[in-house]
Amino acid sequence: MLEHYEDALEQWIATVVSHGDDDALFACGYLQGHVAVVLSQLEALGETSLDALMLKMADCLALARQELNDADYALVEQAWSQLHANIVSPLATA
Repeated sequence: MLEHYEDALEQWIATVVSHGDDDALFACGYLQGHVAVVLSQLEALGETSLDALMLKMADCLALARQELNDADYALVEQAWSQLHANIVSPLATA
């Protein structure tokens, strides 16, 4: 399952790099780092569930809320919403 999350991340990044503006690229880069850390943590724990991913990402977004100004946080939150949809959508049809 972690491979699915990584694939969704890579596909999303490719789309943002190809079609995104500067704001989207910033949010993508910021979020990419957090997702990579979360996936590494999940792998170390032997945890692959979507719920575990969502919980860890909620922690990351809480940290982002503290680190970023309101405008940048809104960009990251929107980027997470897009990435989340890319992760969840194929799982709903499986």
